[in-house]
Amino acid sequence: MEKGENSGTVSDDENQQPKIEYRGIRAMPFIIGNEIFEKLGTVGTASNLLVYFTVVFQMKAMTATNVVNIFHGTCNFATFVGAFLSDTYFGRYYTLAFASLASFLGMTTMTLTAAIQMLQPPPCSRSTVNVADCNGTTPWQMAFLIGGLGFLVIGAGGIRPCNLAFGADQFNPNTESGKRAVNSFFNWYYFTYTFAAMISLTAIVYIQSDISWAWGFSITAFCMFFSCIFFFIGTRIYVRVKPFDNPLTNVGKVVVVSFKKRKLKLSEQQPIASLFNYVPTNSINSKLCHSKQFRFLDKAAIITQEDQINHDGSAAHPWRLCSIQQVEELKCILRIILIWSTSIIYYFPIVHQTYGEFQALQSDRRLGSSGFKIPAASFYIFSMLGVTVWVPIYDRILIPALWKLTGKESGITVLQKMSVGLVLNIAALFLSAFVESMRRDLALEKPIGTEFGRGAISSLSSLWLMPQFILLGISEAFTTIAHKEFYYKQVPENMRSIGGSFLFVGYAISSYLGSFLITVVQVKTKEGSANGDWLAEDLNKGRLDNFYCLDAGLQILNLVYFLVCAKWYRYKEFGSKDLNVSKP
Repeated sequence: MEKGENSGTVSDDENQQPKIEYRGIRAMPFIIGNEIFEKLGTVGTASNLLVYFTVVFQMKAMTATNVVNIFHGTCNFATFVGAFLSDTYFGRYYTLAFASLASFLGMTTMTLTAAIQMLQPPPCSRSTVNVADCNGTTPWQMAFLIGGLGFLVIGAGGIRPCNLAFGADQFNPNTESGKRAVNSFFNWYYFTYTFAAMISLTAIVYIQSDISWAWGFSITAFCMFFSCIFFFIGTRIYVRVKPFDNPLTNVGKVVVVSFKKRKLKLSEQQPIASLFNYVPTNSINSKLCHSKQFRFLDKAAIITQEDQINHDGSAAHPWRLCSIQQVEELKCILRIILIWSTSIIYYFPIVHQTYGEFQALQSDRRLGSSGFKIPAASFYIFSMLGVTVWVPIYDRILIPALWKLTGKESGITVLQKMSVGLVLNIAALFLSAFVESMRRDLALEKPIGTEFGRGAISSLSSLWLMPQFILLGISEAFTTIAHKEFYYKQVPENMRSIGGSFLFVGYAISSYLGSFLITVVQVKTKEGSANGDWLAEDLNKGRLDNFYCLDAGLQILNLVYFLVCAKWYRYKEFGSKDLNVSKP
């Protein structure tokens, strides 16, 4: 009998646990609707902040780049806090509800900064050559702006780690159809995300940049309002997984107890029989098989004469004795962390995509003779386009073909998907370097104008930037989807929100290290390069192509490191355990 309750559906026997009624397909319109409007509101705005800060708030390009990277990094670090609160106290439903409202408040605040003149510095004169000579932002104007960004950080901290796991919770994990639906859900969820992002990166970004920042931000605020409406309408049919215990406390217990018992020796003849083997009856985690990796942690489960066992089989003193189940759950996390660490360098090019935006600003963005210019921030759409086209092909054509070839239901393993994405990432960087070299040469030889505050515009069509963005998007389609699936399936069930935060914490560290790398490159190339600063304000005076090649070199080293970690990794063996869910 399944544990828990959903939508008032219970068993006839009052002594039995209530039965879950999974309504995966019926719940999807509300979950996907919430996701679409949330991404319509946030993606375009987040990608356009660089332009907003430089044009409206008159920040220098370098300052704006670092502010944007820090904002994105903080959003991503906040996901770990949101995931911890979700898995330990509130559950994914209430975390998503609170975070969605916070995002709505954040978008409303950003709208006010664009609509009310008092909340922004006076416009900079077109005759001003240097942005630094413009009027600066006052402390209270900056405080109001940071307040809006703070609400967005809170929203991102709750939504990002929980929305994917919450959607997957709606499918029955104990049936073959439910398992297949979850596998497909990861691909189509990312497809939906990219579709909404494409609209946001074109229509909304265009309205913000070329028509009115106030109207553009107003649209995003309304999108977040509708996102909240969609989410709350489906409340009565959602399956809600109840938090069970404090997963981080259990991790801490194993670390402390294994250290206390570090001098004890493990039995070589019967290692399992001599260890404390206990799983709480109300645990939502699948029972794990004993593994030989990280054997020193097994000492936490050695039973000594001082250890006492309660009548129900649990340890009387949990900080003196841990079960082998707790030990194996920590081993899962440690194995995952090794794979996760490879994502930090992988996401450097995504962090540095802002320079793709600067490339677009100093390229010919005109389409035909109409005079229409593609907004620089809209070039991110080509990454999304790569994902949007690729995911249906992969899910409907390649996976069935690979299934017949490999015998695996998912076609290839998640680690194999990651490796493909890593290779494509390297190719995208070398291509970026090649295109930038062409753009710079033509800008110096045949400029067609000047970009305000930056430098000469190259006669090279900005459409030459499409392939690098598309290739980077397909790389993400492999690696990012694989990461999400990997964390969801490989972490213990009571840590799925925390697992969902791993991806974004990797983004966060990449954001901070990416900013650090930019600063180091600027300092070192100014001091010791005959060509001057690689990352000059005017790209024509720099060598962005060299920076892309440096990034590609780091990616090659990261690929080697990933292959070593992947060969050593052992997948978790899944059990069949029902989930404990709460009443709506």
